[in-house]
Amino acid sequence: MDGIELPASGEKIKLLALGDSYTIGESVGENERWPVQLMQSLREKGWQVADPKIIATTGWRTDELKNAVLKEDLQLNSDFNLISLLIGVNNQYQGKSVESYKPEFEELLQIAITLSGNNTKRVFVLSIPDYGFTPFGKEKQQVISQAIDQFNNANHEITAKYGVNYIDITPFTKIQIRRCLHPMHCIRLVKCTVSGFGKF
Repeated sequence: MDGIELPASGEKIKLLALGDSYTIGESVGENERWPVQLMQSLREKGWQVADPKIIATTGWRTDELKNAVLKEDLQLNSDFNLISLLIGVNNQYQGKSVESYKPEFEELLQIAITLSGNNTKRVFVLSIPDYGFTPFGKEKQQVISQAIDQFNNANHEITAKYGVNYIDITPFTKIQIRRCLHPMHCIRLVKCTVSGFGKF
């Protein structure tokens, strides 16, 4: 996360986290959601931080996340100075194509950049964890992993096009996610990985 630009000293970090179950932390307590943990980590390092705003729900695809963000009408009164985007696993799981995912992901990224005040250094994208390595997905592990890689290749390419920070957490989750009985149990891994990548 070396490319992340944080606010000037004395200004509160205000995180907007956009995503799905991996961001909302469906199976964990509020304090164990990775956006909350990330802000707590920054607070412990001396930064002033506000509670993160999370727009995420289990099962959301890119189109559903976009609709939810637009309903919030954030663009009229946005003072977020750090924005994350992690979305796509449900597009894959529900059989949507990578080609249909690309324009929807790009539109979400454009929205995130706009909400950051058009400062791409205050936006970061997280790769999609590979749930094929869980007991839930192990019977179709190869198929799932190949599909997740295709979705991540797409979101990585689009992210690079806009010069936005990209954090590839997938290799780590492929190793650690084997401990999880179900993808929802791996929210902690996302939190730990993101915190581990942070060099604030």
